Amino acid sequence: MKVVMSIAGSDCGGGAGIQADLKTFEAFGVFGTSAITVLTAQNTMGVSDIFEISPDFVRAQIRAIVKDFDVSAIKIGMLYSKEIIVSVRELIASLNIPIVFDPVFISKAGSTLLQPDALEEMKTLFQHVTLITPNAYEAHALFGYEFGDSASLEQTRKQKCPVLIKNHVLELPTGKMSLDQLFFGNQKRIFQTPYIDTTNLHGTGCSYSSAITANLALGHTLEESIQIAKNFINAALLSAPNIGHGAGPINHKAGGKEVCR
Repeated sequence: MKVVMSIAGSDCGGGAGIQADLKTFEAFGVFGTSAITVLTAQNTMGVSDIFEISPDFVRAQIRAIVKDFDVSAIKIGMLYSKEIIVSVRELIASLNIPIVFDPVFISKAGSTLLQPDALEEMKTLFQHVTLITPNAYEAHALFGYEFGDSASLEQTRKQKCPVLIKNHVLELPTGKMSLDQLFFGNQKRIFQTPYIDTTNLHGTGCSYSSAITANLALGHTLEESIQIAKNFINAALLSAPNIGHGAGPINHKAGGKEVCR
């Protein structure tokens, strides 16, 4: 069985972060391990408190996993502080495995999940990862990206690794589509599924990036992994359990390796 690791924050509500990553890993038949960077007090209505794990303990968690397991791929999520980013970078720099970085620092609702002095430090991770998966807000903050503005794509194309920008809705004659764009150099690839009008969106970004990670570990190409992961999110949205009083979680049992190809 392939072993994967998530380095990310904990969501006590179970819909995002480490909890969503582990559920996603299980859906694809890989064994999930984790290194927790922050504890969050949150639910479907938002984040009410954040407790940072010490950088030394983040290092200890990662070292414990890589010492004992043959890790095939890593997903990185919420890192929160400059010091945690440095500790993670030191440990992944020498690894030669797929690493998917979901730069969790601006939520879909516009909430900031990163300390102000950490943004530039976050960019130093880019040279060590296989894929970056920002949402549209994060892509704007990192690269100056604006949907539909071709001039804003230049910084995205200059990155040393592919960038997958998520969360666009495209109006077509046949209906709305959920569209993600993969940029790598001068190349661009579009991934799309039918748009689902729902408020049950909590943890979709975390689950998407961890699904990509799982499929890279299973030996799929990057483009195959993205399409499988996008199909997984589509299936998980369609059967979301409708729980909580805010943005509800998705159904991680809806998809998986057999359903989402």
